[in-house]
Amino acid sequence: MDGAVKAFFSNNRTVFTMGFTALLISSLGDILAGITLGFMTDTLEMLPGLMVLIPAAIGMRGNIFGALGSRLGTAMHVGTFELSLRKGSILRQNIEASLIMTMVVSFLMGFLAKVISTAIGMESISMQQFIFISVLGGVLAGLVLLVVNVIVATLGFRRNWDIDNISAPLLTAAGDIVTLPMLFLAGLIVIKGEGVIDAAFYDVMTLLFLAITIFLIYEAMCKRDEETKRIFVQSSPVLVICILLDLGAGLTIEDQLSKLVAYPALLVLIPLFLQNCNALGGILTSRLSSLLHMGIMLPGKTPGKGSYENFAIIYIFALWVFAFVSMATHFVCLALGLASPGLLAMVTLGLVAGLITITVLNFLAYYVAVTTFMLSLDPDDHSIPVTSSAIDFIGSMALMAIIVAMGLSV
Repeated sequence: MDGAVKAFFSNNRTVFTMGFTALLISSLGDILAGITLGFMTDTLEMLPGLMVLIPAAIGMRGNIFGALGSRLGTAMHVGTFELSLRKGSILRQNIEASLIMTMVVSFLMGFLAKVISTAIGMESISMQQFIFISVLGGVLAGLVLLVVNVIVATLGFRRNWDIDNISAPLLTAAGDIVTLPMLFLAGLIVIKGEGVIDAAFYDVMTLLFLAITIFLIYEAMCKRDEETKRIFVQSSPVLVICILLDLGAGLTIEDQLSKLVAYPALLVLIPLFLQNCNALGGILTSRLSSLLHMGIMLPGKTPGKGSYENFAIIYIFALWVFAFVSMATHFVCLALGLASPGLLAMVTLGLVAGLITITVLNFLAYYVAVTTFMLSLDPDDHSIPVTSSAIDFIGSMALMAIIVAMGLSV
């Protein structure tokens, strides 16, 4: 038994070294995002319903650009990647598809956030304001993440790194760091513009964003290269499902928002918790997708030995990362004067909710990757978005359930 354990760690030494490093960087970045949310309580109260949009906005950045990183990682593994932005290159076509989907998805998120909020009778800002915040914050964050993705791919390609182990954690951290401040900025424009900016301004901006969205859909379907079109066509239906799952996560948190303000540390923990779940899911799905593409792992009704080895890797990462972010959140909040329910409560919350979520994640990631592969679809386009958004929803429910069970909400 000892020999098998030693062999396991020895065979995966590089995975753990690169994975732990990337997750550490990701977690430190997520702390900044969490602090941003912890200090956004006034903004969230002045813009009712905005919390519904936040998990979806953060999740979509990871779904679009995490999938981009996964596709580039696979291209490197199979030898089709080239470091070039010439027309028709793999890198350029992936960039074009990601930019188009960013605009289209951001518009749709704002629209659906209002529709769902109204449908359940939740007080919220206007649809035009939802769309304005979603598109402005989403596009600005997307442009930054595109640069980060290209930098990671470039460094990985030149240094012969396996970016399957690093792109998801780094991109989820970058997504958190960038997306929340951009949404905060867009929200502040709406708040500061109260009584100054006429409602007609938001009407005009909504029509402008709609026109741009329709134009980009036409471009993707009719005028772009074949790979750009394939990515857009295969990814779009999945991303719509993902939006609904992420909005469901937002509704779950919004429902408890008024009860969480007594402990702002819990608000700080939310983005750290969800995005570390996504980072772990990104590592797992990227690895499974690459193994399927290379023929090393064969699809089956039940996970095989290789799959369980990857599950074990994710559990080891999870034990460390959830304990770390829970402790870090507690001490950072104490330093900033934000109330925390206590170190033991925070660590218990993070570990219990995290391990429940990761258990679901392992099997979900496997069956999503295998199913898409057997349907002759690209797991890189579907695994990260579907798994990430499902885990946002499941993770939010697990986190809120444990918070209530521990009596941390008031």
